[in-house]
Amino acid sequence: MSESSISAQYDLIVIGFGAAGLSAALSYAEATDGRETPARIAVIERATEAERGGATRWTGAFLRITQDRRLDVDWAEHVGRVSGGLADIEYCRTVERETPQILDFVEKHGVEIAFADFPMPHTFDGGTPSMTPPASPRGGGASIVEHLGAALENDPRVDIRYETEALRLSTSDDGIVDGVLVRTSDGRTQRLTGHAVVLACGGFEGNTEMLTRYVGDKACDLPLIAPGIANNRGDALRMALELGADTAGQFDGIHAEPVDRRAAKADAVLYGFSAGIFVNGDLERFFDEGRDTWDNTFEHVGYEIWKNQRQEAYWIADAKTLAIPGIMNSLLSDIAPEQADSLDELAAKLGVDAEALEKTVAEFNAAVGPGEFDPTRLDGKSTVGITPQKSNWATPLDTPPYIGVPVTAAICFTYGGIRTDLDGRVVTPSGTAIPGLYAAGEATGLFYHAYPPATSVLRSLIFGRLAAHHAAAQRSA
Repeated sequence: MSESSISAQYDLIVIGFGAAGLSAALSYAEATDGRETPARIAVIERATEAERGGATRWTGAFLRITQDRRLDVDWAEHVGRVSGGLADIEYCRTVERETPQILDFVEKHGVEIAFADFPMPHTFDGGTPSMTPPASPRGGGASIVEHLGAALENDPRVDIRYETEALRLSTSDDGIVDGVLVRTSDGRTQRLTGHAVVLACGGFEGNTEMLTRYVGDKACDLPLIAPGIANNRGDALRMALELGADTAGQFDGIHAEPVDRRAAKADAVLYGFSAGIFVNGDLERFFDEGRDTWDNTFEHVGYEIWKNQRQEAYWIADAKTLAIPGIMNSLLSDIAPEQADSLDELAAKLGVDAEALEKTVAEFNAAVGPGEFDPTRLDGKSTVGITPQKSNWATPLDTPPYIGVPVTAAICFTYGGIRTDLDGRVVTPSGTAIPGLYAAGEATGLFYHAYPPATSVLRSLIFGRLAAHHAAAQRSA
């Protein structure tokens, strides 16, 4: 491969225009503001300007924060528990420490943090099920992309290069990362030189070859939860491994979510499923829908649908679910659930066998134990003598109208990625930092066995900022 003779010199090169990359570029610009020689910053983005923002642009971006603007105090320990001690807990504690500052940072740039009522309990506040309104940016992740992106667009020190692929990192003779080879939309290559590079271009969700290699069989059956992650091709991991970087996170692990397979919109997730039941393509239940709050369950049901249920499932509920205040706010599809006055009619609308559906619902109804149904807490209202059990919110499906949604699992992000230190520096297996190379966001590995949610955007913003601050300090030293 030949390189263009044109070379552009920058102080910082950021690869990726999602939360991590935007935070890194903007934080570096602010950290170097007022220097006699203005810093030059390049942001490299595979997508077009209209499609920029990766996964961040499409997510609702729940933030696992309390109303006093702090990270859930149980989160670091939660990650440690579900990972079996494999996750980097000091990384998690860094996220906890830096959360108030990163909220100030994004709000300063126009991102509004809102707390909105949600119809089912979550464990975002101390690990105890709570109806406390969860937080998110008003307008979702798109607000982060547009507000932070606008600040970069208005800064003359920043070059944003759309439709540009990162191919290979370059190093000096003594191993310091000093730039990146890119390919532009005309197919030509160009070497950009810089004093530091931040890898912030996501995991490998959009690369079926890598998914199959790491995640395993049937990876090709995983639809993307949003179009932006088609550009998450594993570039960061590939380029870092070429330089001897270490890895972290479970490489056969993914964050998959149950989505409405009729939907045209991105992120059409069913969060409020706990009061109903799931059945598979054979119209049999396969999951304990009430084993925990939705935030600790939705990923597991998504994975199960993909891994063991041939990507076909149906969510079934009745009027008691419809009566839960605000329940439709937890079903993010752009298409309302199918609705009918009988299970037979609902089956016809879903295109499934009515007799098999009625049999499964009848067996479930007969197994429902005593107790009062309370969707605001773990009510202990469970089934008896049926497999799988339903541990909470087990109420008979016997009151029309009946509702149903055909469901599949969509991939949101991969667990495995680059290992960094607490400054965002990419490290080798010995823990030695590779000079000039940083990584942040979903390009970096953290999770094992489960993703305790509502922290992906937070950690991306935080470690993008930490990497930028370290790089700026090195430049001024």
